[in-house]
Amino acid sequence: MQELLTEIVVHLSKSHQHMARILDAKRHVAVRMAHLVQMLPDENPQFTDLDGILNSSSNVTKNVVSYLNSLADFQEAVADSLTNVVKAMGTPEDEE
Repeated sequence: MQELLTEIVVHLSKSHQHMARILDAKRHVAVRMAHLVQMLPDENPQFTDLDGILNSSSNVTKNVVSYLNSLADFQEAVADSLTNVVKAMGTPEDEE
């Protein structure tokens, strides 16, 4: 039983590492987009296409929110899987 739990934890660890890499890539995109938005002037912008700017800033906001939601989902998945493993380790069963 202990070997099975160890194998499950190893697989969960690898899965969580892959999810963390994906989230890190999303983070880099969100940070870069936020830097681009910061470069926009705060006062008296002389833009001819205001609709395009609004759409772009809306997309940046959606990207940041998506990243934060993904991060929350990742934390919840880690907590759920580790909770199940800890519960399984806590239940005494006959060793096979």
